[in-house]
Amino acid sequence: MNGLKFSRKQLGIPYAVFLIAFVVVPLLLITLYAFTKKVPADKATFTIAGESVSFALSNFSDFFSKSANIRVLFVSFGLAIITTIVSLFIAYPVAYILSKTKFNKGGVLLILFILPLWINFVLRTAAMKELLYFVGMYKSNSFSFINTLIGMVYDYLPFVIMPLYSVLVKIDKSYAEASADLGAKPVTTFLSVTLPLSMPGIVSAISMVLLPTTTSYVISDTLGNGNVTIVGKIIETQFLTMDNWHAGSTIALVLLVIIFLSMFLSGKFTEAEDESAGRANLW
Repeated sequence: MNGLKFSRKQLGIPYAVFLIAFVVVPLLLITLYAFTKKVPADKATFTIAGESVSFALSNFSDFFSKSANIRVLFVSFGLAIITTIVSLFIAYPVAYILSKTKFNKGGVLLILFILPLWINFVLRTAAMKELLYFVGMYKSNSFSFINTLIGMVYDYLPFVIMPLYSVLVKIDKSYAEASADLGAKPVTTFLSVTLPLSMPGIVSAISMVLLPTTTSYVISDTLGNGNVTIVGKIIETQFLTMDNWHAGSTIALVLLVIIFLSMFLSGKFTEAEDESAGRANLW
């Protein structure tokens, strides 16, 4: 036993197996279903789970040719954009204040960040439903979109505060002091120094909220009274209700491409910000 030695690469084998089994293989299946359609047995190229299929691009044209699907896309991304903007306006002052206080590593952070995330996602949504019902907003269908927006902001707000706080707390205080010594007002210092330096945190917060909210159909179903339909609900319906894995996989693949593009662009933006900060520090 003493002769057994494990390298760091060998210790990563279980994680690699997990990724292959539960990430790579499902993605390959989704891609395969997205680019195939069900056909008669005599016209089939091959079979998937006993289903005769053939390669085709009609799944994408079928999805984008339906006005109802386009409308759902606009509603989904519109709701996601509004949720992200509202969350940023609420989270930025909170993160800024916490980064400036001396007790920011105490119970305040524990209550704001850790404890809410320990509560189950569905339970938090159900609790918000009861609160909205108590104030009378859930009883009227005219508040369906507003209720869904409130639920989205409530559930995703901690994921906006955390990256903002982690960036703001690392900003060197000497930058603000130098700006004040040069005669800049607090507002000018914030807009010219603090806000640009916190852009990586803002980009990270946007990436953590903007796209996940387009698929959080549990919130829209629970708080929207069935009047708010987002992309995630269509995917769930195609897979479970209509048993159409080809259409569901097509929509999932479209969202996956959008997520990859946004991550690529946000990563490039963050790298540019870091390089700019590095050049500023150099001089």
